Amino acid sequence: MSVKMPRETLTNLPSPLALLSQVRRTFTQRDLAARLQVDPKTISRWERRETECPRFVEAALRDILHSGSPQAKGSSKFTFIDLFAGIGGMRKGFERADGRCVFTSEWNPWAQKTYIENYGNGEPLVGDIVPYEAEDIPDHDVLLAGFPCQPFSIAGVSKKNALGRPHGFECTTQGTLFFDVARIIAAKRPKAFLLENVKNLLSHDGGNTFRIIKETLEKELRYHVQAKVIDGQSFVPQHRERILIVGFREPTGFSFNDFRKPETGPRLRSILHPEDGSEEAEVPYTIGEKAKVHSKYGLTDKLWGYLQGYAEKHRKAGNGFGFGLVTPESVSRTLSARYYKDGSEILVSRGRKKTPRRLTPRECARLMGYPDTFRIPVSDTQAYRQFGNSVVVPVIAEMARIMEPHIEAIHVYEETGALAMPLFA
Repeated sequence: MSVKMPRETLTNLPSPLALLSQVRRTFTQRDLAARLQVDPKTISRWERRETECPRFVEAALRDILHSGSPQAKGSSKFTFIDLFAGIGGMRKGFERADGRCVFTSEWNPWAQKTYIENYGNGEPLVGDIVPYEAEDIPDHDVLLAGFPCQPFSIAGVSKKNALGRPHGFECTTQGTLFFDVARIIAAKRPKAFLLENVKNLLSHDGGNTFRIIKETLEKELRYHVQAKVIDGQSFVPQHRERILIVGFREPTGFSFNDFRKPETGPRLRSILHPEDGSEEAEVPYTIGEKAKVHSKYGLTDKLWGYLQGYAEKHRKAGNGFGFGLVTPESVSRTLSARYYKDGSEILVSRGRKKTPRRLTPRECARLMGYPDTFRIPVSDTQAYRQFGNSVVVPVIAEMARIMEPHIEAIHVYEETGALAMPLFA
């Protein structure tokens, strides 16, 4: 989104511009320009108010707003909602299993910009899910959420019960972002859900956080729940462990044993720019006929000297802190949201005569399993944060693959009353 306008201010805008702002919540500039038969730069100039948005487009904008998706939705095997969506990594994985997104929530405006640039499909996109009424969310088969973890407190539960106040998950999880996941599951009763979080969720707050999450999902919401820590390095050249929590409304016999990993994981060579002209230059990441990585990604002598000194200091102290220097044959450390600061966890060696360099945002996208068609409309700083916070797309795609037969089994159960156990070959 090129223009960030709170909903409450739309009524103060000229009518065409107000409509344009609403349409751009779900349509990319490219999609909208094709609809209006204008250049995408024209849309951009309207949004920046460099030129006036003409009154004659008002009727067309109203039609587009009411017509929905810029792409034909077609048939899909199931529907899902994407909560705490980031830049849509979980969505991309579930779309590969022929799922269709019907609702999205993401509060960060820069992540929204990247999300809409890539998935401007017309479903509602809201910012903060906390004040949003669960009843207003479309019905869906699967709930996806990569929620931040927060500590839960069970102090005061007995007092609240005595006072007749909310109890159960409403009491133990109120004030945490997991509460919003739980209240939506309680209200909409989807066939399944998939929650993703850092591995440390298991030990967070002395194990209390995960215990309450699991008890809420199983005992309060009555779902059949399993959890597993999966390392993405079988799919991408990055050591990245994340916990996946899956739940089904009915006992379908789901098992993580059906999760398939490639026998041999890739190496960094597969995601690095070859810099030999075999790929086209992508400014500003690579330039020139040979698509060389831009010099701005190389570390300065001062920063490289600082990182080496910092690592040596901790080595002598017996600590494991330091930079992660990689070659094309390496598997990297975990890409983090702080990568924009100095890139120290993944520095690409350029030989003894040159300082190492950071990954480019495009290489970060590849490291997370995004295709090169994925558009990056934000600054390097924001892109590093977004990919560092994302999921490994092929991991989620494999989860979607093994979940889909169980989702279908519950659909058949709703229609026939017979619950068949899905079987994989």
